[in-house]
Amino acid sequence: MDNCLFCQIAKKEMPANIIYEDDDVIVFDDIHPKAPIHKLIIPKIHIATINDMTHEHKELLGHMIHTAKKIAKKLGIADNGYRLIMNCNTDAGQVVFHIHAHLIGGRSLDWHPG
Repeated sequence: MDNCLFCQIAKKEMPANIIYEDDDVIVFDDIHPKAPIHKLIIPKIHIATINDMTHEHKELLGHMIHTAKKIAKKLGIADNGYRLIMNCNTDAGQVVFHIHAHLIGGRSLDWHPG
């Protein structure tokens, strides 16, 4: 999708501080971090929301979660803990309509989702 910010990052048409990339996903710094460590994990293919995922995307979602685990370990937050968040649509706080997971950690996180 040409006007999707995350598609542009995946195609390297828009700059981002990419810390990990493989054939299926890219991980980069969130530009508005909510904790000392706040990374975004995006698939390279465009899927607007979780609601748009199909049965064929289940391996991709698993890969995103596995990548989060690997990055958390690499960044030294796996043992103390981290949060992995996916928002779906506007009321949940989704701003960029390209599925993504927020990997957040580096400090003690309180619980205030709503």
